[in-house]
Amino acid sequence: MACYLFVPKECAPGEKRVAATPETVKRFIKAGATVSVEAGAGAGSHVSDTEYADAGASIATDAKAEWAKADLVLKVSPPQQSAALGANEASLLKQGAVLICHVWAHKNLPLVKELIARKVDCLAMELVPRISRAQTMDSLSSQANIAGYKAVLLAATHLPKYFPLLMTAAGTIQPARVVIMGAGVAGLQAIATARRLGAIVEVSDVRPAVKEQVESLGAKFIDLPELESGEGQGGYAKELTPEFLAKQQAIVAQRVKAADVVITTAQVPGRPAPRLVTEEMVKGMRQGSVIVDLAADSGGNCELTELGKLVVKHGVQIMGYSDLPNSMSVDASAMYARNVIALIGPFLKDGTLALDLADDVITGALLTHQGEVRHAPTKAALAG
Repeated sequence: MACYLFVPKECAPGEKRVAATPETVKRFIKAGATVSVEAGAGAGSHVSDTEYADAGASIATDAKAEWAKADLVLKVSPPQQSAALGANEASLLKQGAVLICHVWAHKNLPLVKELIARKVDCLAMELVPRISRAQTMDSLSSQANIAGYKAVLLAATHLPKYFPLLMTAAGTIQPARVVIMGAGVAGLQAIATARRLGAIVEVSDVRPAVKEQVESLGAKFIDLPELESGEGQGGYAKELTPEFLAKQQAIVAQRVKAADVVITTAQVPGRPAPRLVTEEMVKGMRQGSVIVDLAADSGGNCELTELGKLVVKHGVQIMGYSDLPNSMSVDASAMYARNVIALIGPFLKDGTLALDLADDVITGALLTHQGEVRHAPTKAALAG
C-alpha cells in the first residue's frame, strides 16, 4: 500500500506554521504517497483547504483517526497535549509510524519516552547535521534566517530615530549604530538587513573564521585579540569558559555603550545561552536604545531579557520574543516544508517509505528507532 502521509493542524499556542504546503504536497503525491491534510492546517500560513485539495490532498475532519492510521506524520512543533483531540498527539501515533518535526528532546523527555513506547521512528529536524549535503534540509537555518531579518525590523520600528544617514534641510541625521552578537545564520541575515537600512554595523563572534563573511556584508568585525577560538562542531559556537566570556564582555562593552541597537543571536546546542550583555552594560546604553535577544528561549544572551516580552529596563527596550518565524508564517512554512521534503523525499519511492540507516543525514537526525533512542545525548539524559 502507498505511504499514508498526514499533516495535522499545529496545536502549540501561537504556532502559525504548517509542515507541508501545496507545493510539497504535489511532490509527495508524485512520489506515490497518499496525502491527508487536517482541515484548517494551513490557515495560520494563509493556505486554504481548497489549495491543498487542488494539489491532490484529501482534507481530513477526523484528525484523531488520521493520526492513528498515518505511516508518516509531518509537524513543525513537538507533539503535545491537544484540547481538540482530548489526548497527547504522540499517544495517537500508530506503532512503527515515522514522525518528522522539531522535538527539542532535552526539554521533552516524556515525549521521547512515548515515542520509544510506540516504536516510532522520529526524525528530529533540529538534529539534521550541519553538513554541505544537508543544507537544503536545515530547518534551523531557514527559520533563523527569518528571525535575523525580523529582529532588525523590530529594532527599527521601536528605535526612536532613523537607521540611515540622512542629509536634510534641517541638518544631517547620523546613522544608527548596531551591534550584532553572533554571526551565524540569524546574525548574518541581521547584518545584511541592517546594512540595507543604512545602519553602521559592528559584529562580535568568538569564531574568527566568520570575519570574512561579516566584512563581505559591509560590517566591521570586532576583533577579540589573543583569545581562544570559540569554533565548535557543525558551525556552532562552543561553550566557553567564564574567563573567556569576561574578556569578551570587556571588549564588547564599549561598543554596546555606543550602540543604538544590540541584536544577540549566540546559542550553544543543548546548553543555556551565554550571557553576553550584563545589567551593567544595559545601564551604560543610551535611553531609548533597543536590544533584541534571539536567544531568549534558551535563557537569553542579555541578563535582563524576559521570555516572550518587551520590557524597559534602565531606559532600554529589551525584546525577548522567541517566535519570530511565526510572524512571517507564509515564508517560514514554505521553507520548512521544503526542508522536510528534502530530508525525507529521497527515501519515498513509488509510494514506499524506507529509511536508509546507512545515510549519514538520516542517522544524524534519527532520534528514536524501533523502540530505541539513537541520539546519544538524549539517551544519556534519559539514563540520568
